[in-house]
Amino acid sequence: MNPQNPHILQDRQPIRQLDDAAANRIAAGEVVERPASAIKELVENALDAQARKIEISYSDGGKTLLRVLDDGTGIPKAELPLALSRHATSKIDGSDLLNIHSFGFRGEALPSLGAVGRLGITSRFIGADSAYRIVVDGGKLGALAPAAGPKGTMVELRDLFHATPARLKFLRSEVAEARAIGDVVKRLAMAAPDVGFVLRDMTGGGEGRVRFRADAGTDDAPLQARLRQIMGREFMENALEIDTMREDIRLSGFAALPTYSRGAAVAQFFFVNNRPVRDKQLHGALRAAYSDFLSRDRHPAAVLFIDCPPEQVDVNVHPAKAEVRFREPGVVRGLIVSALKHALAEAGHRASTTVGAATLGAMQPEPRPDLLYQMPLNRERGFTSATGFAEQDGWQAGRVEAPPQAPLPDDLPLGVARAQLHENYIVAQTASGMVIVDQHAAHERMVYERLKAQSGAKAVPSQALLIPEIVELPAADCARLLEAAEAMQGLGLVYEAFGEGSICVRETPAILGEINAGKLLEDIADELADLGQSQTVRDRIEAVLSRMSCHGSIRSGRRMSGEEMNALLREMEATPHSGQCNHGRPTYVELKLADIERLFGRS
Repeated sequence: MNPQNPHILQDRQPIRQLDDAAANRIAAGEVVERPASAIKELVENALDAQARKIEISYSDGGKTLLRVLDDGTGIPKAELPLALSRHATSKIDGSDLLNIHSFGFRGEALPSLGAVGRLGITSRFIGADSAYRIVVDGGKLGALAPAAGPKGTMVELRDLFHATPARLKFLRSEVAEARAIGDVVKRLAMAAPDVGFVLRDMTGGGEGRVRFRADAGTDDAPLQARLRQIMGREFMENALEIDTMREDIRLSGFAALPTYSRGAAVAQFFFVNNRPVRDKQLHGALRAAYSDFLSRDRHPAAVLFIDCPPEQVDVNVHPAKAEVRFREPGVVRGLIVSALKHALAEAGHRASTTVGAATLGAMQPEPRPDLLYQMPLNRERGFTSATGFAEQDGWQAGRVEAPPQAPLPDDLPLGVARAQLHENYIVAQTASGMVIVDQHAAHERMVYERLKAQSGAKAVPSQALLIPEIVELPAADCARLLEAAEAMQGLGLVYEAFGEGSICVRETPAILGEINAGKLLEDIADELADLGQSQTVRDRIEAVLSRMSCHGSIRSGRRMSGEEMNALLREMEATPHSGQCNHGRPTYVELKLADIERLFGRS
């Protein structure tokens, strides 16, 4: 029995009810983390009010001024004071917390902002003759007064955290806070492509500087136009459109080709019922879909929308509503992985256009000398005007194939081989330009896809351990592993329970050779706990297949005949994912004739 602490009665404070001001400041700590958090809440309120145009302004990174002006339905005069009370909202009636169709519903944002700053709301309800304004300063509510203003609502927050000065010390620089505000506005602009957005930096006074503008979409594809503006033209040129359904869950959006990858996960955006979310399970599923095409230091780019019945997802698991919880997370994860893998397979040999652009950028021509009226004739030894090729002794950097007798077919995406350079690069002529192929990387990918197809056609062979290995793990990890035992058996890993807190491993995938079964089970258990599903065994098997394909492919330095080169090109056209090697690098570069002509100043 533990001895009684003699200081308990002396230090104990009585239970007391906190006043509204203290409660609102505590709530603000969860909802309003930084100026960008305040902008997120205010813009979401404007979207819920059916605004068609939203103007956002800030000063000094949002520390001294945050303003959101919208042309939505507005707030009736009688409801303005109530809007500043905790848990007062028009979004839900409280009877059903799962059937939520709006961005906001908790009724915490406005009172939280009023508790930590100087908040003013001017609103004119649709159909009303005039607008009204109410102010709250550090939680103290002012009187309602008439004001001038158009239809809609203007929320103005000044001196954020002036009521809680300690919070100001945790804010970053004005530049960093302004960048965070811009990121939030762009995410919401992607969620609502039919709404116009304007973001202004009012630092220094005047009308401010427009940092971001997105007009409301008027064409048949507003999302594509909005993504082209925010994500960039190159993303849309190299993105695959996704649109599929499974069990009332729809996945749509755009995912970029593996060769259009990024050095960090900065171009990954998820929206659940149009709500921007940051969910590690969704990002993990995206990573799993690209795991076979990208190395660990590269990250895919994607903008994906998940639409499902509201009762299938719980958005009330985080005060800022940044995280969600699905009723069937395995279905959502499986939908993301399978849809993206299918889209990447349908892309075939396609590689991103940025590869060719980077190649052209590296081909900077030398400064041209002043042109003469007549170009001098070059009659040096080793040059013949008939062929135009050097014929000096020892020149063996490349081989040129004889010109074809038949015209070039238009239906060959990778064209017809014309030459082999340095015994590694195939130069092919297409109907609209030329293609340069890395023969080793291309063949390595095709061998890898062939090995994967053979492996997937039947269960992965396993090898029985001479002495079964007993692995001790926490009870929770053992339970997760036993639930996944059937799936692991299909990958050649066979184990069973061995008493309490132990797993007996009897068979391991034969292709992995001798492995540390205990470490493998620990990695699988960690992945199951984090994501609910494990790719560890599959990833290790595919890593071995990748190494095997490297050794079984055409080596650099091997001379190939014209027939062999053309056969390689045709196989690339028929093989999924042949546009990138096993590490995500491009296997070929395509240069359009118009771009080549610009290099030589011909256009």
